[in-house]
Parts: sequence; C-alpha cells; structure tokens
Amino acid sequence: MITVKHEYINGIPLLEVVLTEKMNETLPTVVFYHGWTNFKESSLVHGYEIAKKGFRVLIPEAYLHGERSKGAPVNERSLEFWDVVQHNIVEFPSLIEQYVKAGLTDQSRVGVAGLSMGGVTTSAILTQYSWMKTAVVLMGSPSPIPFSKWLLTSKWQQGVEIDFEAEQFAPAIESLKTISLNLQPEKIDGKFVHFWHDKDDDLVPYQPTFDFYKKIKDRDYGKHVSFTTTEGYGHHVPYLISVETAEYFNNHL
Repeated sequence: MITVKHEYINGIPLLEVVLTEKMNETLPTVVFYHGWTNFKESSLVHGYEIAKKGFRVLIPEAYLHGERSKGAPVNERSLEFWDVVQHNIVEFPSLIEQYVKAGLTDQSRVGVAGLSMGGVTTSAILTQYSWMKTAVVLMGSPSPIPFSKWLLTSKWQQGVEIDFEAEQFAPAIESLKTISLNLQPEKIDGKFVHFWHDKDDDLVPYQPTFDFYKKIKDRDYGKHVSFTTTEGYGHHVPYLISVETAEYFNNHL
C-alpha cells in the first residue's frame, strides 16, 4: 500500500509518497517537480511508480502554482517562468535537509526528476548540487538560454513582442548561464542521468536536447547518461515512461 501525506516544509506545500510499511524508515529519496501551470497532485502517477520501488518521493508545489498561487493565474505570467525555476533550485536542498534531520532520507541516495518545467529544473539542479546522485529529465531542456529565445516565439508566449537580444535582458541571460547544463556538462560527472523526450513535442523542442545528449554521451563525464526517444505522445508523459523512470531510479539510486 502507498501512503500519500500532505506536508509543509519551510512553508512549501508538498506531497510525500511512500510505501506504508516503509514510511518511518530511512530511505533513498527522489524529489519530483511538476510542469508549468500544473500542480503537485498532477504528478502523483510518477510519485506512485517511484515509491513502489521503495523510495520516498517528495512532490513540491512550485512557486506561483496551486496552493502558492499569487495574483494573476500563472498561465498569464510566462515572463516569470525562470523565477519559478529559481525558487525550485533554491528550495531543493532545504527539503532534503529536513528529511535527513528527521531520519527519513539517506543523504547519500538523493535523486531528482521532473517533467517540462520540472525537467528544466532538474537539469539546472545538476549544475548546483554535487551531492545529488541520480536524475531523470522528462521533456525538459538543459539549455536555458536557447530555450528562452525559443520560448518567447512559441505558443507559450502569444500576443507579446519581445526582443530577447535587447540590453534589458542582458542581466537575465547572465543569470541563466550559472544554471545552464549545456555550458557546464562536466558537472554531470559521477551522476546517473536519463533523458526522455518525444519527437512530436511542440512545447519543449526535442532536437536541442537530443543534440546535447549526442555531444556528451561519449565523454568520460557523460558515460552514465542515457536517452529514450518516443514518437506520437507530444508534450505528454505516457505511463510507460513513468514506469521507466521508476525503474531507472531502482537501478541507479
């Protein structure tokens, strides 16, 4: 049986998903991040599959989403996309710390995963925390700057004309460099990282992520990186990939 608990850690609402018989044990732990305009409950299917393998899964509510909504709906605030990602990055270690202190998380076995914006978050977290062991990126980009330029001309951003090359965006571009996995792929070294992306995704383009994988897969630091390609699912994670994600953590975390 799986237990789902609603918790607040440092004011951050999250769902904790774990096998009932293991809920008080020290367990390897995966933090799973949901996508843009979604909410923590929308990622429960992934949490269930990972938890069934004996992991503790934490699904935080992203800033401006769900219980953390503020003001205008998040789908009308696309220019704040990276602010949400940055909150995820900064909050990540504090979530783990609380569970380690409570004796519920094995700090040597911590993983992270996410879909869409959560996949972008996962790639960024790989650049920041060397102690994080395993990651699964589901239809997320490891290249924030090119992705941002594409984002502002895509269906994510309709009816707004923005010149990303304008001087006003220079500080933002500089800040994105620090979380750009494509600019510092050597930080993957020693970690197990898996990417999944569908060729028909029209919200986060497939080809740049696959090109990144091809570029690093034969390097020493990329020897534990893998990639699954599918077709026909678009920007939607099929159940078989939820199962694959759980199996990946089971094998590598």
